[in-house]
Amino acid sequence: MTLLGRATSALRPRGLLEKAEAFAEQGNYRRAFPMFVQAAQAGAPEAEFRVGKCYLEGAGVPFSRAEAVRWLTRAAERGFVAAQTLLASVYLAGHSNADPNAADDFNIGEANSAIGALFPTEDRAGPDYDLALRWALAAANAGSLEAMSLVGFILGSGPDRLRDQAGSDAWYRRAAEAGSAQGALGYGLALLRGEVPDTAATEAYRWFMMAAEADLPTAHYLKGVMAQRGLGCPEDRAEAVACYRLAAAKGLRTAQARLGYALLTGDGVEKNPTEGESWLRRAALQGDAGAAAVVGDLYAQPRDGLPANYAEAANWFQRAADAGHSRAARALGQMHLTGAGFPRDPVEAARWFRIAAEAGERDAQRDLANLVLRGHGLPEDGARIREWFQQDAAAGDLLAAFNYGLCLAQGIGAERDDKEAVIWLGRAADGVPLAQYWYGRMLFEGRGIDRDPARARAFLQRAAEAGVVDAQIVLAEMNLSGIGGGKDHLSALYWYRQAAGRGHVGAMFSVGAMLGGGHDVPVDRTEARRWYRRAAEGGHARAQLMLGRFLARGLGGDKDLASARKFLAAALAQGLAEAQAELDALPSNLAA
Repeated sequence: MTLLGRATSALRPRGLLEKAEAFAEQGNYRRAFPMFVQAAQAGAPEAEFRVGKCYLEGAGVPFSRAEAVRWLTRAAERGFVAAQTLLASVYLAGHSNADPNAADDFNIGEANSAIGALFPTEDRAGPDYDLALRWALAAANAGSLEAMSLVGFILGSGPDRLRDQAGSDAWYRRAAEAGSAQGALGYGLALLRGEVPDTAATEAYRWFMMAAEADLPTAHYLKGVMAQRGLGCPEDRAEAVACYRLAAAKGLRTAQARLGYALLTGDGVEKNPTEGESWLRRAALQGDAGAAAVVGDLYAQPRDGLPANYAEAANWFQRAADAGHSRAARALGQMHLTGAGFPRDPVEAARWFRIAAEAGERDAQRDLANLVLRGHGLPEDGARIREWFQQDAAAGDLLAAFNYGLCLAQGIGAERDDKEAVIWLGRAADGVPLAQYWYGRMLFEGRGIDRDPARARAFLQRAAEAGVVDAQIVLAEMNLSGIGGGKDHLSALYWYRQAAGRGHVGAMFSVGAMLGGGHDVPVDRTEARRWYRRAAEGGHARAQLMLGRFLARGLGGDKDLASARKFLAAALAQGLAEAQAELDALPSNLAA
């Protein structure tokens, strides 16, 4: 070949590449792609890179990761730095149909969250960290700032065998100092790892500012987090909201959620619940479980004069629960339990409580335990519940100690063990009113411990004073009969009244009975009649009988024979045979 021929041959790939680039700039990849291929086949590494990128982006040719990798590898092996960088990103992204070079698709949470969220995480099944590191190092050593950040990410958040935190920090810093926005972001996060002295926080904020100048949404977000907390900069909640707004507008869901919370509560910005809900919805639709749970809470409460919309609340709680939000799973359980938005279904409620409980939601563990006590749930739930409470009780949690003691006393998850139950209930009685009631009850009954009515009365007194209705009832009965101490009918009446005020129908009857006569308290039949009526209307059979008598005889008020007949008949229907004699004594035209 002549000298002129060789020169012409060398110029041909460059000319094809220039023409292809011109068509590509116009968006005409149908014309550009064949020219990229011709130039690549002629040995131009830049053209090989462009062909690989076209396959990766589906530009002028159907998407093909395999073809993209093949062409990018050819260019990378020829030392083409951009191909090495992109190839590292492709291997890092794994076998994905997503664009692995979508540099702005960040998902960084709080300032102290894992640096691993720096790069895209969607659909990253099967990343090849070794090949990613090989090509990222090659490009980084050749001066690629993006590749330096990739190396920092892999060494900081890749598999344990590749971890090198000092190396990661060094690469991030090198990229940052060379002007890389992504490097600044990564190095700023590295500075916030572990215990953070003020100097490190200030430096981290400076790097985030640099990254924010490049308009990286995560940098705006992290500036906002630091401004909200006064970390590395003066606390400025208005500035935090402004930063969240910038990041939210670019689609960063964590920023959308933060902005929504701020607008909802008026934190650093004028309160605007409507706009706040809008941002929370956007974050939730992108998969932010916490935002979805908050939207669910909004719909579960009456607002603007409208009743709660349980169906809509359930939709958002479901979205949050499916994303792993344990509190939302518990909310779904409560809705199924109470019939809010769903038909009442204790079995389905138990399923959601179980999901929340297994995720560590302690309230859900107690909810599930209550359902198991009522005979719902799965056979294995009892053992699970007992194990959860035992672990927390051993760690010093008094409420867990009470629940574990209750499991032992009720035989939940294993055989009943009263002696062990008393030990745990006694520990919990130091600060848990329900444990005081149960411990007092065990002392009163002599279950697992020697019977001691006097000590029982003391513990029941503490529980009653804390508002435990069952304890108020038992304490009233002990004062009435003199068990565990002297008789004190005034105290008995006081505690019955306390329980009656909390809706206890049996206590309502007892207040009526004490005020009706025969006890060491002033007789007040008018008041007795009122309490009998409340208890009778609540379905208490003996209260129905006594109210019938009062109404028939005019005790505590005028006679009302028609009402007397009604309540006496109700008592008889509940099995109180003595009501029949009262009915027979009424005038015949009323007793039928």
